[in-house]
Amino acid sequence: MKIGSQAKRDLLSVLSEGRTTRKMMQNVHLAPEDDEDDLYSGYNDYNPTFDTEDLENDVAFQQAARTSHGRRPPVTAKIPGTSASRPLATGFGSKATLTSSMGRPMTGAIQDGVARPMTAVHAAGYTKAVMRGSSFDPLGQARGPAPPLEMKNSDSSEEKIRQLEKKVNELVEESCIANSCGDLKLALEKAKEAGRKERVLVRQREQIATAENINLDLTYSVLFNLASQYAANEMYAEALNTYQVIVKNKMFSNGGRLKVNMGNIYLKQRNYSKAIKFYRMALDQIPSVHKEMRIKIMQNIGVAFIKTGQYVDAVSSFEHIMSMSPNLKAGFNLILCYFALGNSEQMKKAFQKLIAVPLEVDYDDKYISPNDDPHTNLLIEAIKNDSLRQIERERKSMAEEYIMTAAKLIAPVIETSFAVGYDWCVEVVKASHYVELANDLEINKATTYLRQQDFNQALETLKMFEKKDSRVKSAAATNLSFLYYLENELVQAANYADLAVNSDRYNPAALTNKGNTVFASGDYEKTAEFYKEALRNDSSCTEALYNLGLTYKKLNRIDEALDCFLKLHAILRNSAQVLYQIANIYEIMEDPNQAIEWLLQLISVVPTDPHVLSKLGKLYDNEGDKSQAFHYYYESYRYFPSNIEVIEWLGAYYIDTQFCEKAIEYFERAALILPTQVKWQLMVASCYRRSGNYQKALEKYKVIHRKFPENVECLRFLVRLCTDMGLKEVQEYMTKLKKVEKLKEIREQRIKSGRDGSARSRREGNAGGDSGGTKGERLSAKLKALPGTSEPYESSGSKEIDASYIDPLGPQAERPKTAARKRTEEDDFADEELGEDLLPE
Repeated sequence: MKIGSQAKRDLLSVLSEGRTTRKMMQNVHLAPEDDEDDLYSGYNDYNPTFDTEDLENDVAFQQAARTSHGRRPPVTAKIPGTSASRPLATGFGSKATLTSSMGRPMTGAIQDGVARPMTAVHAAGYTKAVMRGSSFDPLGQARGPAPPLEMKNSDSSEEKIRQLEKKVNELVEESCIANSCGDLKLALEKAKEAGRKERVLVRQREQIATAENINLDLTYSVLFNLASQYAANEMYAEALNTYQVIVKNKMFSNGGRLKVNMGNIYLKQRNYSKAIKFYRMALDQIPSVHKEMRIKIMQNIGVAFIKTGQYVDAVSSFEHIMSMSPNLKAGFNLILCYFALGNSEQMKKAFQKLIAVPLEVDYDDKYISPNDDPHTNLLIEAIKNDSLRQIERERKSMAEEYIMTAAKLIAPVIETSFAVGYDWCVEVVKASHYVELANDLEINKATTYLRQQDFNQALETLKMFEKKDSRVKSAAATNLSFLYYLENELVQAANYADLAVNSDRYNPAALTNKGNTVFASGDYEKTAEFYKEALRNDSSCTEALYNLGLTYKKLNRIDEALDCFLKLHAILRNSAQVLYQIANIYEIMEDPNQAIEWLLQLISVVPTDPHVLSKLGKLYDNEGDKSQAFHYYYESYRYFPSNIEVIEWLGAYYIDTQFCEKAIEYFERAALILPTQVKWQLMVASCYRRSGNYQKALEKYKVIHRKFPENVECLRFLVRLCTDMGLKEVQEYMTKLKKVEKLKEIREQRIKSGRDGSARSRREGNAGGDSGGTKGERLSAKLKALPGTSEPYESSGSKEIDASYIDPLGPQAERPKTAARKRTEEDDFADEELGEDLLPE
């Protein structure tokens, strides 16, 4: 077959293009059509350019190493945006791939189809500037702080709402904190402010968004907190209204539970029927899965039934609680209900249920180290008095208190006699895990005997403990010692106090009782030692500390006594006895200002104590503050109008202030209290005379003269008044006055002569004795015993001055002869005129 020339040329052209295409396709690698290609291929490909073993034969490298050729700056292409290889003219040849001065490829350059790896141009944080003294700063902190953040736009409505919501939350928190700190008024103010701001927040949300965007949780918390603060401040009507707002709002899913709070408010208001109603409504809305809350509500219902006297309904509530989830309060309330109903058998069953309530506390064996491991001992010491341990102690103490109170309540009524009932309770307690309470019940049994005035049975019961263990024996002996001490049988009290101390040397009550018995014997130094030992065993033994302060007062160690009472005041802040002792010590130390301060604290505790009020009045009077003294004396008189000292001071105060009419009231009361003392009736008459009411004064003096005919002062005032008023009775009263004065003179002479004779006989029998001052002192004492113008007059037969006394001299044998004087007949001076010197001034 022959081919034309044109066809031949076309064929050669196609073949030539095919060869060119094949040559071009040799460098093109197509993607494999299947997944059989090795994923890890190409890692062993080797580029001789990066071979370091043939550097000895590399002319360019050797030249760069021998000269400074290698330090020349590399020639880089000035082509922006690319680092691909391009044939450029270099010193090593034209149209060659860009290489370094050492003949190696540049970073990012491609040589023979392989790219050189990228490397860091500089080390991180290390430059040549370090050599010039700059600090190492890899994070660039030397550049200064970052520019401030861009402020948010506070004018936007969303931002305002967000800030207002934050403020409402803060107010609610502040209200709760103030309530927990006891500042109820501040808590209520914060709650009200939170409510106002929350309403503003709701209105703003409604303006810019739909009602679905309102924060219901915030509204609920604000209303609930406001209602709680109203209730805490006893504003019950406002609290109920606020709770009603929450309960009636269907959007609050759990609002119905707040009916419990409403029931509590009605219970405080003693509206028990409504309280029960709301408790039951709350109980209906609480699901059965919330068992504990339902039990608490049922307990509230039972308490409300007790308040209304519906004990049968209360029993059903408490019985249900004891069957579902028994607790101490429900068990004790159940016993109270059966006691009110008088059902002794059910009382026994309820007491057994109370005993069986689990305490859920660890016993003391847990806190005893089984070995000497220091790590274990350290751990036990750490948990021995931690908060959990304190909760356990409180729960155990509460259980013991409930059981002891229930036993004392039902023991007299569950059996035929009090003793048999107590014995049954003791046996039941012994069979439970409250074995230690059995001995305490026995001691309480003895205490009950004491309340029933059956001392013999109490002593017999306590003496039974002498054979028990040391702790119980010490407690019983302490009670016995105290009983004998109250009966003033100090020997028996001391014996049992010794027995108590020997049984338990670390019993502070026993040591205090022992100190009391020694105190009664007057050995105060030894007494203080016993009180100190009691305080070393128990620093909170307030009885020992108080008695130690009294002992120091007896020893005249005033500073130490004050220190004891100040320590006791730190423990018992509102103890009236302690406050009075501190004030008394400051009074002894002659510091009236401090004494007044402490007495003012005392009357804040006992504002109606008349003795404390009169003491304050006395201190203010000594300081010269008459107005304050009058205030406290008057308050004391209001509470106890029979204190003669207070009555006398008030009367004298009104006389000093020229209000004699008001003083009459107090002196008349004193005359009623002490009718045999002429002093107070004379003061009443004197007040009438000073106020210008002479007629009433004269009548009063006549009454006094009839009751006390030998009172010289009364006769003198009668003579003076009759003279001033020109009455005819003046001569009669003058005669009586002279007779009384003569009689008084004779009696004084007789007493004086009797004293002289007895003193002479004593001097003769006791030669060489001290004779100076004896006679004068005794005579002075006797004269002071006689009634004068300012001394009370007693008209009883036991007094030396007798109105029916006839013979002032007496039998001759009963008095010394030297004292005899000629008797003067009464008729000798019957008609004698009295001189002006005998009249009162």
